[in-house]
Amino acid sequence: MGFLERNYLRKEHLDGFDNYKYSAVDNSPLSRWVMHPFWNAVVKICPEWVAPNLLTFVGFLFTAGNWVMLGYYDYYYYASSEGHSHIPNWVWLVCAINHFLAHTLDGIDGKQARKTQSSTPLGELFDHGLDSWTSFFIPAVLYSVFGRVEHTISVLRLYFCLINVLFTFLSSHWEKYNTGVLFLPWGYDVSQLCTLIIYLVTFSAGYEFWKFTLPGGITAGACFELMMWGGSLLTSLPVTFYNMYRAHRDGTGKNRTFWEGMRPLVCPFMFFSMTTLWVLASPTNILEADPRCYTFMVGIVFSNICCQLIVAQMSNTRCEIFNWLLIPVGIAVASALMLPSSWHLELPILYSLTAFTFLAHVHYGVCLVRQMCRHLNIWCFRLKQRKD
Repeated sequence: MGFLERNYLRKEHLDGFDNYKYSAVDNSPLSRWVMHPFWNAVVKICPEWVAPNLLTFVGFLFTAGNWVMLGYYDYYYYASSEGHSHIPNWVWLVCAINHFLAHTLDGIDGKQARKTQSSTPLGELFDHGLDSWTSFFIPAVLYSVFGRVEHTISVLRLYFCLINVLFTFLSSHWEKYNTGVLFLPWGYDVSQLCTLIIYLVTFSAGYEFWKFTLPGGITAGACFELMMWGGSLLTSLPVTFYNMYRAHRDGTGKNRTFWEGMRPLVCPFMFFSMTTLWVLASPTNILEADPRCYTFMVGIVFSNICCQLIVAQMSNTRCEIFNWLLIPVGIAVASALMLPSSWHLELPILYSLTAFTFLAHVHYGVCLVRQMCRHLNIWCFRLKQRKD
């Protein structure tokens, strides 16, 4: 078996995918009355030879491209602070265009699949798997708007905001794991439009626009923080809990026991506990030293954990309670906290862990897609059937 031919999916997964039927509810007023009519118009001009997964992947590259571009101009998140080289205004216009295109392509890929009669479980798996990584990139890019020193939030508070955003994304698939229905959060499209507006305002008015302070000493960065926490604690998570309660009460869900229903939370809880321990007990303050690399590592491993949950809920199989990437994470955390700080190995440990988890996650994604393509006898980025 070749390096890219590893089978991550077991027979029970593939059998579950063969019986899978898409079930989702999107009753957001913004989605129903604004976004879907716009996407319906856009998909009409999309050529029928374009594969839906290609739209999904290109949209993901636009979002990841924003993070790479801001990494070049603002690696340590100081660019919007006084006394530092600032991000050119044109960068924010490019971010806005990329973000708009990414959101649009994410909105039309499913419609393109239905238009070309090429809907498969791979499309949803591919889409949501990339979305699990996108949920890291967007807040990580937005932090550059506000900067790291004055009129902002600390990188530690950014880290906890990021965990909140990631868990909110995970909760939708945890919900589907228990209910069998994907309830699309109302706050998703709202947050996408707010992000677009932030980019455009920063382009037109400059980063100085966000140096205001509201009554009570609330800065622009704090508003950004409150927006992310409010979006999850006041809208997404309460609806998730209610939908699971209602499905259990009415017997319309998977009818799992309490502990079975909680299985998807065990692995992310262990992961976030380890990374938070590292942040809080780091002898060299690792998060302050390189917040971009540290949060990127968190986003990588989270995406891998979330992908395994997506596989489980789509194939109607039991969710894995442990992800093997937690082993290198645990070794890295233990080494960083136990080795003498005078050895100056904490950053090299972080960089090695990030490189390893990145390659492992990319390998997992590529092999997963290739295995699904072989099983379904399709190509990922072409509409023609395979002949092998």
